[in-house]
Amino acid sequence: MSHTLHTPRPALIAGLLLGAACLWAPAAHAGSAYAQVGLPGIGLGYAQALSDVVTLRGDFSTLGSRTKNGSQEGINYEGKVKLSRWGLFADYFPVGNGFRLTGGATVNDMSVKLRSNVVAGTSLSVGDTSVTADGTERFNVDIKFPKVTPYIGIGWGHMDKEPGWGFVGDVGVSFGRAKVSIDTNVVERSGGAITQADVDKETQQLKDGVGKIRVLPQATLGVSYRY
Repeated sequence: MSHTLHTPRPALIAGLLLGAACLWAPAAHAGSAYAQVGLPGIGLGYAQALSDVVTLRGDFSTLGSRTKNGSQEGINYEGKVKLSRWGLFADYFPVGNGFRLTGGATVNDMSVKLRSNVVAGTSLSVGDTSVTADGTERFNVDIKFPKVTPYIGIGWGHMDKEPGWGFVGDVGVSFGRAKVSIDTNVVERSGGAITQADVDKETQQLKDGVGKIRVLPQATLGVSYRY
């Protein structure tokens, strides 16, 4: 099986927090807008210095939706991947240059949907049982990553003192474990030849595979403009 790899309310909250930071921060600490690209996609954000060593940032990154087809065990799949996230971060500059430590949280819209297309006359295998498909079977898989995840990382940038362009980069991870759900009629369509135990075994194999993914990486490069 191919594994390819609305939150307006959290977005509004993040916007209000950033707005409050801009009002609270001393006038001497300027803000900057930035754009970045990498994983998790193309992003835009705003950073506001709260002091000489602390900056508050918010951004949005997305890869949009992608589709990819694959097959396994006689099942053809169309996979659809969504990957978008809002982030709210605090940066700490421990050594007085652009190097920073970052902590925060992300609000995610990240999922994988696998929709089956079983071809009549092919061999369909689920768990320990194989049958000849009649084409009406379905075995759909949904993989959903957590809505809110903590984030830690390191990076460079967002500490320029003068107006103008700058370089920014981030490497870090969000912590969270994906959930797997199955929608299938193979027990009924096979007349009981495929049992619920077969379905449970196939489901557990999927969960064991996805369960290994416990972190969502971020690696981005970009540019900033300080006002």
